[in-house]
Amino acid sequence: MSSFIGEFDCKLDPKGRLMVPAGLRKQLDPAAKETFVINRGFECCLVLYPKNDWDRISEEINQLNQYVRKNREFIRYFYRGATELVLDTTGRILLPRGLKGYASIEKTVVLFAYSDRIEVWDKETYEGLLTDEPEDFARLAEEVMGDASTSNSNLDDND
Repeated sequence: MSSFIGEFDCKLDPKGRLMVPAGLRKQLDPAAKETFVINRGFECCLVLYPKNDWDRISEEINQLNQYVRKNREFIRYFYRGATELVLDTTGRILLPRGLKGYASIEKTVVLFAYSDRIEVWDKETYEGLLTDEPEDFARLAEEVMGDASTSNSNLDDND
């Protein structure tokens, strides 16, 4: 499984190709063989997965019970627009036109890399997302990650 980290400002060339930064290419698991799958992400961004990670995620999704309507809807939406991309000899990928339209990508993008994926954002959209940062990030962290003092008190009880 890949483990990406970083934020990269990039520009598309006139043909809609994106140069994948060397810093990201160095983080790519050799098992991906310089092949990615890109598809729609949440909040109107695109998500670029190394092929080996895409295969693992697809296996999880394919385990869903397709007799359940919500599952079928999710599966259709998740796979909608998914496209395999291979780095060319200069480290570029061509972003599909339909996916660029979905994410309102024109010229400048931000690649936000974390865990096993790289989110591809229109730069203005990404910057707008960051201006909506919660006023109390610590409270959000507590709600999402749990109360750290509870975990520490459990450790104290075992001493």
